[in-house]
Amino acid sequence: MTNQDVQVLEPEGRLDAIGARPLEAELAARIAEGRVNLIVDLRSVRYISSNGLRVLLVAQKNARNKSGVLLLCGLSPRLLEIFEMAGFDRVFQIFETREQAQQAMSQ
Repeated sequence: MTNQDVQVLEPEGRLDAIGARPLEAELAARIAEGRVNLIVDLRSVRYISSNGLRVLLVAQKNARNKSGVLLLCGLSPRLLEIFEMAGFDRVFQIFETREQAQQAMSQ
């Protein structure tokens, strides 16, 4: 797999009921186009609600259904804590840096 095959998204701000909508639309569009190897870099996200978590979970499922993968990276300590409390640290592959996620994607 080449880097051109990997799509990187960088949401910003809050992934709540309103803030998660653009990410949801972007993920859905890329998956519909067959671009299903995705890295979501969350380093610019300050907060994620259950809506944001749902968007990521649905995208991961849809990517997998098309033989793709969705990886996460760049979570702040607070976001990582939210993922751990929800048990999503066991659902998603989470990497500290984008480079680590890209390396995992190419293996």
